[in-house]
Amino acid sequence: MAKEIERKFLVNGDSWRSLGTGSLYRQGYIPAQGASVRIRVVGNQGYLTIKSPPINYSRSEFEYPIPLTDAQEILDTLCIRPFIEKIRYKIEWGGVIWEIDEFSGANQGLIVAEVELTDEAQQIEIPAWIGKEVTGDDRYFNSYLVQHPFSQW
Repeated sequence: MAKEIERKFLVNGDSWRSLGTGSLYRQGYIPAQGASVRIRVVGNQGYLTIKSPPINYSRSEFEYPIPLTDAQEILDTLCIRPFIEKIRYKIEWGGVIWEIDEFSGANQGLIVAEVELTDEAQQIEIPAWIGKEVTGDDRYFNSYLVQHPFSQW
């Protein structure tokens, strides 16, 4: 079983922008009870991801590449609207990779940074462009943002 251990933060300012380039992500969620089922398209690759509910910083995660045509058909026919649309920037800082998601569409204006850890006790260097930690706040899960877009908060 795969484990995802991550912390999530809001982002301050724009000084991080010069540290990495972004990739367009488009993803949707299939209704599921007790789990998050996501279909994602990044470039010309599709992915199916299933995640359990979080406990502290951790949750089970299973991610598999799928054909792009399958991913697009699943997005178009099975996923809740609106889709999550964002540009993800990957920035190495302090020996870890920070993933910064700049949302568009219904979640325009939201910028969130995530960092994956090797264990929950791992210490990390927090860059100056990192703001308030929102790890335990369900509102910042993409699966929540689909049904409760940031623009409606």
